[in-house]
Amino acid sequence: MKSLLTVFSLTFILLLTASAYSADKSSSSAKPFLGRWDLTLKTPEKDLPSWLELTLDGGALKAQFVGRWGNARPLPHAQVANGKLTFVSPKEDEGSKQDLVFEGKLSGKKLVGTVNAPDGGTWSWTGEQAPSLKRTGTPKWGKPVQLFNGKDLTGWAPDKPNAQPQWTVVDGTLVSPGHGPELINSSKFRDFKLHIEFNCGQGANSGVYLRGRYEVQLEDNSTQEPPSHHTGGVYGFIAPNPEQPRKPGEWQSFDITLVGRTITVAQNGTTIIDHQEIPGITGGALDSHEELPGPIYLQGSEDGHVAYRNIVVTPAVK
Repeated sequence: MKSLLTVFSLTFILLLTASAYSADKSSSSAKPFLGRWDLTLKTPEKDLPSWLELTLDGGALKAQFVGRWGNARPLPHAQVANGKLTFVSPKEDEGSKQDLVFEGKLSGKKLVGTVNAPDGGTWSWTGEQAPSLKRTGTPKWGKPVQLFNGKDLTGWAPDKPNAQPQWTVVDGTLVSPGHGPELINSSKFRDFKLHIEFNCGQGANSGVYLRGRYEVQLEDNSTQEPPSHHTGGVYGFIAPNPEQPRKPGEWQSFDITLVGRTITVAQNGTTIIDHQEIPGITGGALDSHEELPGPIYLQGSEDGHVAYRNIVVTPAVK
């Protein structure tokens, strides 16, 4: 009996050692791929932004992903083997008949790869390590810039010029069309303070995109969704806290400060996000080039009508 116990103990130790060695080897091979990546999918129509974060959890590779739309979500499968990264985005999240299988490898400091496209073809994609966007010192603020003149769409353009219905100007306010185009301002900013007033119709949904990449949500139809999908949240990443009461049909305000990746949001004078880091782009971003300045854009593709007024940006100056 003693001999059998000794054999069993040795076998168990060998299995544990082999498992630990396998985990260490897997962790080592995955190490160059870890971190946040700004992805660009090359499609026949246009480049599409995406985002990926790879981490290790107990030696297992974990992936967080933002696709062509929607919020950041964990992926069911990610691995590195023989220098090749593979991760899978489920078909249910991609509007595809089959899962999208991303395969890539390192080329210098970049990722390059391919993915089976929803249209049955193959897309290429690239990835660059997302910048830290760390800032030093305290920002100095320049002169406020009024983005909306209260009369017409001067300085603004829809992302789909021929789309119907269109944004309108009613009684000095910008009104979203509901299931129409997004509305993009022509000016671009790096670090800034934004004051914007909004009136969200009952059951309506819109959003304010900062640098064209990070959506601060605005809605009256998402009570069943996670808190980061509620008004004042950075969509899919940061929940408003304390969350403010919904007030459909009433004028409200956001005062937003964005410095690097650090965001502060006040709704009607109450701070609901306080100096928190935005990990990456949100679904609906114009591009994934986080290092560049970008525009303010207003979401018009969701439900109902939201009116905006008093849109003022105060940029940081060097």
